[in-house]
Amino acid sequence: MLVAFSVAPLGAGESVAEAVADAVRIVRDSGLPNRTDAMFTTLEGEWDEVMDVVRRATEAVGRHGHRVSLVLKADIRPGHVGELDGKVERVEAALARAAGEG
Repeated sequence: MLVAFSVAPLGAGESVAEAVADAVRIVRDSGLPNRTDAMFTTLEGEWDEVMDVVRRATEAVGRHGHRVSLVLKADIRPGHVGELDGKVERVEAALARAAGEG
């Protein structure tokens, strides 16, 4: 499964960079395939391991404020692995094919 999530403390001031860094550190230390961009961190794995990482990341961010905002989106597709890169590769291939037709 793929899980994209965004977690931020509320009541911690204007910048949340340190809190987000704590969350991303937990994700990276998990050993699960992951990618972080400007809006979300996406990780890939089995349900229990992915949700454990999300929980721990959320708890880490919670230490930076009195409340936490968590946004989560999941793609649950049993039997599929490597989708963190695979989905992007399929879109890039489609774009390349379309560019070759023009």
